[in-house]
Amino acid sequence: MAATRPVCILIAAMGGEGGGVLTGWLVGAAQREGYPVQSTSIPGVAQRTGATTYYIELWPEKTDRRPVMCLNPMPGQVDVMIASEFVEAGRAIANGYVSPDRTLLIASTHRVYAVAEKSAMGDGRYDAGKLFRAAKDHAKQTILFDMDQAAKDAGSILNAVLLGALAGAAALPISPEAFEAGIRTEGKAVDSNLAGYRFGLAHGRGELEQRALRQAPKPNSGTVMTERIIRLPDAAQLFASEGVHRLVDYQDEAYARLYLDRLEKIAALGDDLLTAEVARHLALRMSFEDVIRVAQLKLKPERFAAIERETRIKPGQPYAVAEFLKPGIEEIAGLLPPVLARAILDFSGKRGWNKRLHLGMTVQSNRIGGYLKLRLMAGLRSWRPRSHRYAEEQDRIADWLDLITRAAKKDIALAREITECARLIKGYGDTFRRGADNFDMIRRRVILPALEGRILAAQAVDAVIQARTAALADPEGNGLGNMLAAFEDSLGRLPQAAE
Repeated sequence: MAATRPVCILIAAMGGEGGGVLTGWLVGAAQREGYPVQSTSIPGVAQRTGATTYYIELWPEKTDRRPVMCLNPMPGQVDVMIASEFVEAGRAIANGYVSPDRTLLIASTHRVYAVAEKSAMGDGRYDAGKLFRAAKDHAKQTILFDMDQAAKDAGSILNAVLLGALAGAAALPISPEAFEAGIRTEGKAVDSNLAGYRFGLAHGRGELEQRALRQAPKPNSGTVMTERIIRLPDAAQLFASEGVHRLVDYQDEAYARLYLDRLEKIAALGDDLLTAEVARHLALRMSFEDVIRVAQLKLKPERFAAIERETRIKPGQPYAVAEFLKPGIEEIAGLLPPVLARAILDFSGKRGWNKRLHLGMTVQSNRIGGYLKLRLMAGLRSWRPRSHRYAEEQDRIADWLDLITRAAKKDIALAREITECARLIKGYGDTFRRGADNFDMIRRRVILPALEGRILAAQAVDAVIQARTAALADPEGNGLGNMLAAFEDSLGRLPQAAE
């Protein structure tokens, strides 16, 4: 029986990922096998607002006649959707190119974060869990795994792994051997491309879905802390385990025990979800970024291994890593004892130096001189508990936990929303200052009035949600100020809390 329609293939790839080469491999293999085929492409635009898309129609029967084919994909009519990055797969799903009755979705689960994700005041990343669920719900079949990492491990390029996954799925009338022959015929980076192709082929022959979140490592800092973690609610144990592991690396075991002391007081309030969220945010707040932490992270061996892997540095090949550092007066003063730091900050603040003066430097961390400079900064870890920034942060954390505890006794929903306000505070320098100022504004104008009984808890819950959303959307605080002003103006028209 004659075929009634072509096989429609849509590829979404970002710059440098070889989408055009992948299309060439597909078209070339089809032509050599005698199948009518046609391809078109639409360039993407900058800043991750769209990938370059390649559309291929392949007639699944060999014929001397030339079928009439379309130039553009139609929603609901795509048989194979290939995405080189996970959010690009989500974009294809949202645009209707993935259908549960016909579409094979092949996508790499790695992320290349968009500017909006990286610049958000809170965690601006798209929810990978939602992407996995959307892929499962909207596609007839899925092949999902980290193809970018697979390509790096194979010394290959991502497009070769994608081609292998497609060949393994047997969605086209072209044999895997024909694709392999095409790579050999092209003659470019044959060995590495074949390695990536075969890796993808092995996975494509059986559907594979990997969870976006990895299991956190179990703490190895002693059985006592492990037993304390096990006594926490189930929902909090994974976060607490990672928190202990993180804080031992950040400071020491005593600091990790302080984390558990604080978390156990929250667990005693009896709400498992609240405990889990505090476990997550508390670990992040206690591992605040300072000059010492920056140096620690830059010297981690796994960081250099990742640089070598991503840039494909060969064993023994020399390379340089330039670290651009620009600490300001606040970051430097943060390392000093509190009394001395406050005197310096007051003096420089009156003269407007705090935001204007910075110490710019470039350090080559894989050279002995640069490495020793960073090692000296990282070695100040034992001094950190005596520093101004440490004292300041512990006061802020203690106040945040006290607000959560007081709120939990009035309204557990309010306590949860106060917990989520930790998303506002991150980084250091201007980023940290803006987030801390925004939280202080919400604390002063919404949270404290609610805890003091001057506004209803239900009003406060809604106001905290709106205020946090406004602060994350506009870190400068203008949107937050307008929102809080409108909220306070509305209080005169709403029922108030009883005196």
